[in-house]
Amino acid sequence: MIFPKGFLWGGATAANQLEGAYNVDGKGLSVSDAMPGGKIRWGILNSEDFDWSIDETKYTYPNHKGIDHYHRYKEDIALFAEMGFKCYRFSIAWTRIFPQGDELEPNEKGLMFYDNLIDECLKYGIEPVITISHYEMPLHLAKEYGGWKNRKLVDFYENFASVVLTRFHQKVKYWMTFNEINSACEIPALSQGMVGATGGSDKQNVFQAWHHQFVASSLAVKIGHELNPNLKIGCMIVYATTYSFDSNPINQLAAMQYNQAFNYFCTDVQVRGEYPAYTARLFKENGVQPLEMAEGDLALLKAYPVDYIGFSYYMSGVQNITSEDSETVEGNILGGVKNPFLEASDWGWQIDPMGLRLALNELYGRYQVPLFIVENGLGAYDTVEADGTISDDYRIDYLAKHITAMANAIKDGVDLMGYTPWGCIDLVSASTGEMAKRYGFIYVEKHDDGSGDLSRRRKKSFDWYKTVIATNGEKL
Repeated sequence: MIFPKGFLWGGATAANQLEGAYNVDGKGLSVSDAMPGGKIRWGILNSEDFDWSIDETKYTYPNHKGIDHYHRYKEDIALFAEMGFKCYRFSIAWTRIFPQGDELEPNEKGLMFYDNLIDECLKYGIEPVITISHYEMPLHLAKEYGGWKNRKLVDFYENFASVVLTRFHQKVKYWMTFNEINSACEIPALSQGMVGATGGSDKQNVFQAWHHQFVASSLAVKIGHELNPNLKIGCMIVYATTYSFDSNPINQLAAMQYNQAFNYFCTDVQVRGEYPAYTARLFKENGVQPLEMAEGDLALLKAYPVDYIGFSYYMSGVQNITSEDSETVEGNILGGVKNPFLEASDWGWQIDPMGLRLALNELYGRYQVPLFIVENGLGAYDTVEADGTISDDYRIDYLAKHITAMANAIKDGVDLMGYTPWGCIDLVSASTGEMAKRYGFIYVEKHDDGSGDLSRRRKKSFDWYKTVIATNGEKL
């Protein structure tokens, strides 16, 4: 047996991408509710004149309805249980608990929803894995406070984390503080709630916001461990295995420095509890002056590092700074130079299972803390055949190769906790706000034009993944 007994097989989603019911039972607006749908999403978020205003005369907002998981969660959890999930990674919508973000008292209806969702998981023996904040900062905090560059958000997040950890710690063992915290390297709108109009283009603000998030993360670890020392509270990053384009030392150095800036900076602070040795160089390269820090911040980071590293892995990247005519490709958060040895998905993301084995070895070798792959999957166009079946062999092939890479990494000595493929049920894509970009084992009858009755049906990959879990990864 390669995968250890108790390995956490499951699936992953995010509240803002599937719940819908964006204004139900006291929920406030989040930044995701203000993100337009479609392939124009990144361009709008990265423009200097976008100010978080919602304009339904110009744009669509698919996150408002999602796949209506808010009202259909029992049906969805039952399907996850049918596949044999050992765990289910989901997030708590901050605005269901604190609609504006700066209230003192929580919204009880929001807490009750997650009480019921957690209980539904536990009914089937499914371990909840909760992300406290997953790209859904209250819109009020983004517009009125300017996002995470404002120190006041530490207090608001601490209150939020304290409420949900206190409420659910007896039912939920596994937590993560922020989703893909390092994504702010490229798009601070997602994890930091900052756009060009509110200073998101200024790296000074990005690094200051990270410091505030690091402090907030450590406060969440402190709260959780004081409630129950056995809680496991992790960080969560995007990880993109990064290669040099060739053996030119200039590109080799560029790959190393990219790894430090993108893959390692946030985990160096959150896992090791201190800013890394290369921080001064990183600040200088980005024109960042010394950060504002409160007394006791650094001691807090050191005293309360995370327990494990959760990460998403979809693709790898290539660094080439010696040539300007390299072919480029799209990617998760970041695109880059095309790797001629790899195939790509329908959306241009380079498929690299071997890169996952490298990622696992690199992360475990650097930190020696347990790892948890909490996102991995293939966004693709799925076709419903005349008989109602969906034969997504391309997804099975993608996942099987990545699970094989995981097994090899475990043989290499990596401590891997679990695996939750992304979008175990079709949902709204974070990168493009589309339904057409499907990841799930479960097909949801909803389309980008708004049509569809939201009915669920099993894809071919549903039964395949059921077998993978039943055999603990032995049968792919």
